[in-house]
Amino acid sequence: MSLKSIQTEIDAAYLYQKLAEHEEDSAIAQVFAQMSSIEKGHALAFLKAQNLPETALPGPSGRAKTLNSIGRIFGYDYVLGVLMDTEKSISNAMLVAKRKTNSPVSGTETNHVKILRNILNGDAKVGSKAITKFESRHRSVGGNALRAAVLGGNDGLVSNFSLVMGVAGASDGESGVLVAGLAGLLAGALSMALGEWISVKSSQELYENQIQLELEELETNPEGEQQELSLIYQSKGINKTEAERMAAEAMQDTARAHQVLIEEELGINPEELKGSAIEAALYSFVLFAIGAIIPVFPFLFISGFKAVLYSSALSALGLFGIGAAITLFTGKSVWYSGLRQVFFGLIAAAITFGIGKIIGVSLAG
Repeated sequence: MSLKSIQTEIDAAYLYQKLAEHEEDSAIAQVFAQMSSIEKGHALAFLKAQNLPETALPGPSGRAKTLNSIGRIFGYDYVLGVLMDTEKSISNAMLVAKRKTNSPVSGTETNHVKILRNILNGDAKVGSKAITKFESRHRSVGGNALRAAVLGGNDGLVSNFSLVMGVAGASDGESGVLVAGLAGLLAGALSMALGEWISVKSSQELYENQIQLELEELETNPEGEQQELSLIYQSKGINKTEAERMAAEAMQDTARAHQVLIEEELGINPEELKGSAIEAALYSFVLFAIGAIIPVFPFLFISGFKAVLYSSALSALGLFGIGAAITLFTGKSVWYSGLRQVFFGLIAAAITFGIGKIIGVSLAG
């Protein structure tokens, strides 16, 4: 284990502890607390192997503290989402490394989401209701929403920066750049909003249809649905006797059984159906517009080559910020991720500026 890996373990322990402190369900809070202990134990074991004292353990990184701040403001589901992604990335990296070196795969490389479930299954105080709740939380965690926010801003910035530079190249930063930039902002944001509205609406309609079909199956063939639910639990590693007990427990209440089946069998989180397609569209519109306004902003006040320089500088800062934000999910260096984002963004803008310049010269000729 490298020093970087120790930091990852410490950060995970810190964030799991924060999840435990802010979790209302005591059973799930206990799971998070145990996960925190497991992660810290990994780091301590490394120190022991290196004959280092426990005092050598580093504190949580700035990345972990930033995620905790996001959790305090927007809710800790965002933190859980990032942690789940981190666990998957670590396990995948371990498997890839072992395959490259032809090392045996022991089975311990699988991600900690499975460990979370095993902790739940092994605790007599945690029943199927808590397991179902955790699985629902796992599927609906806010890490995806946070990632979507970052990527939405990135789409707006990169696409409109390239558009503005293309028009600026064709007109030497004078006529039409501001109009083109604002038009690109509105067109892109409206396109993103419409796409998000269609996506959410069609998903909701599909889920509603599947849920209705599941209810009809529950009413016409309850024995078959109970057996199916038992098999689902068994596929998660729960022994047959316990799985059958949990399935029977769930089937005692038709409404509850229906909810469990749509979550476990269909993989549908009912919370997703409560989301407004209009709200999702507005959210997408705003995120894209925030990114897209950055390269246009200088042209609101100045024009010419000076405006092009200011636009490029502001856009580079925005790209660096987006790259830095991406490290919340990847754990990479802020400088590496930020500068990489700036490099590719500027390359894209330079290409469109050059094409615009060529077109401008051709039209002038």
